[in-house]
Amino acid sequence: MIPPGLSQAIRRSSVPRFSQRWATSVTPHSTASDPAEVEALRCLEMGTTKLEEGDVEGAKLLYQRSVEINRNASSLFNLGVTHYHLKEYDEAIEAWKESIALQPSSADAHTNLASAYIISPVCRFSFTLALFEALNNVITRIASSLSPEDPEIAFNLAAVLEATGRLEEALAQYQRSKEFGVERAAVHIRNVSAKILGQRLKVAEDTGKSEA
Repeated sequence: MIPPGLSQAIRRSSVPRFSQRWATSVTPHSTASDPAEVEALRCLEMGTTKLEEGDVEGAKLLYQRSVEINRNASSLFNLGVTHYHLKEYDEAIEAWKESIALQPSSADAHTNLASAYIISPVCRFSFTLALFEALNNVITRIASSLSPEDPEIAFNLAAVLEATGRLEEALAQYQRSKEFGVERAAVHIRNVSAKILGQRLKVAEDTGKSEA
């Protein structure tokens, strides 16, 4: 069963962000001049150029090549974005989960993972308690690493919170997002505020009926 508000969030789900920060660490057996690592970085950069140009398939192939050469958080993160754009949600989830395992502090990866869980057709039609708990765990990890100065992360987190019915928290994140310059958050602030008011009126009505 899909929790209240989830279908609306699916329809307006934010496009995942992709990383432009290249992996620079080296393994004990390589150096910055290692031809393999140089090739992996080249594929990563070329993939991002393709993605910015709208060639998602081309970007995906380059990111896959980068991952094959040097499996790191950045290449897996961006590979996940291409899978998401191509509606390959299971593959996006796996790529982002592995990226998070390598770089647990990435708020963008956690946010994108939550978005993929929400929009995945499999998840939408078999929304179990276990999946709901997994989403809540992802949300908690996003919140713990959220940077107040990053309004896009705040906006995406708000969308996930709204989708899982955590409206008060969603409202706070939309407000934070708008405060730091995301103007489209204003519409969501009004919508979520209306939902919260509706819930309160219903509770008051139900309470009145029970006392009558």
